[in-house]
Amino acid sequence: MSTPPLASGPEGTRALRALLGVVLDALAEGDRARGGPLPAGGPGPVDARVRDALPEDGDPGALAALVRVLAEGSADPADPLCAAHLHCPPLAVAVAADLAAGALNPSLDSWDQAPAASALEARVTRALARHAGLADALVTTGGTESNQLALLLARERQGPALRLVCGANAHHSLPRAAWLLGLPEPVVVPAPAGTLDPAALDAALTALPGPLLVAATAGSTDAGLIDPLPDIAARCAAHGARLHVDAAYGGGLLFSERHRAKLAGLDAADTVTLDLHKLGWQPVAAGLLAVRDPDDLAALHQRADYLNADDDTEAGLPDLLGRSLRTSRRPDVLKVAVTLRTLGRRGLGALVDRVCALAEEFAGQVAARPGLALYDRPVISTVLFRPTRATDDAVAAVRRLLLTDGRAVLGRARLDGRLWLKTTLLNPHTRPDDLAALLDLVEGSTPR
Repeated sequence: MSTPPLASGPEGTRALRALLGVVLDALAEGDRARGGPLPAGGPGPVDARVRDALPEDGDPGALAALVRVLAEGSADPADPLCAAHLHCPPLAVAVAADLAAGALNPSLDSWDQAPAASALEARVTRALARHAGLADALVTTGGTESNQLALLLARERQGPALRLVCGANAHHSLPRAAWLLGLPEPVVVPAPAGTLDPAALDAALTALPGPLLVAATAGSTDAGLIDPLPDIAARCAAHGARLHVDAAYGGGLLFSERHRAKLAGLDAADTVTLDLHKLGWQPVAAGLLAVRDPDDLAALHQRADYLNADDDTEAGLPDLLGRSLRTSRRPDVLKVAVTLRTLGRRGLGALVDRVCALAEEFAGQVAARPGLALYDRPVISTVLFRPTRATDDAVAAVRRLLLTDGRAVLGRARLDGRLWLKTTLLNPHTRPDDLAALLDLVEGSTPR
């Protein structure tokens, strides 16, 4: 049996070129077989196709078979009717860059494994941090890792008695991070309108002993709402509390001249979570944690002689172990750098403007239909709505029916004591007619 070809080296590009054709054909075949935003039939048929495609022994056709079955059984974020989650359709240029990253396979745990990738990461992350008004940033796997890392840095700076104070609208990863790090039980502040209440925050900060870490949200998962950041930052400053802002969703507004002002006050944070596999159109993963004080990162410093020996670092080789909680890591910054250089910040900002405008258009369509109720006008690109006379059970059943039939992918959110259908519009190619078709499906599936 011959030795299989490698992805890099002298024969790498030739081997990949042949396999790339196989993958693209299988993707197209799977897309045609799916025929919509989601495979029809629910979990059972999907599992059966996966089972049948797994070879028991070596199979030269496994690449085509498994890519096809994965494509057929995927939720397609590029379909206009797939609009449930913060699950973006990635840009083709970013996916192409991701292929290069996989082929070259640099690992960012020591300079001798990733000379160019480490230099690229350092330059791009600092530029993105400065764009947010901060000093430096680390690459993460997404919002959950960034939030956990933010709490870790705060604990190392302020001690194990640090207490997290967050709104009822905060992402679940924040209280979970406090639990993982052994911090005291978080204090949850009311968010009656879907955003953290500054007066309630002030009362909590007045009553609680320090040290305290306040976590605000810029782009809530349920409704895409942004906490009043300037007011929160002022309360934190008055009480000597540290501030973290989870801008995993809303951080993409930084690229837009039209919407950037919604993030006023972000630069007052000590740490900020950003996530470019949401409003950045990157393949997963493309998270960042930005920091205002680079000295905070000293807590991550580790020494391993085989990776960052003292004499190597003294001789000028960069030390990468303090740039992540992980050891081996992919050069996820490459796709981000390629996207930024290809589109520029204005190009990314235009995409942000486009999906925000789509959300406004969609909200207007909902409001114009007597059979539908709109939760509120969108702040970013999330729109919540529900059939006017339906019960919560009926709303949930409509969503599941559309999922099972493979006709539309809608999310769900519970606000104001009611269940809402959630659309998160991240596809800049979606048209108003697509949005109208989505509403037709909802109304046509609602029991009368």
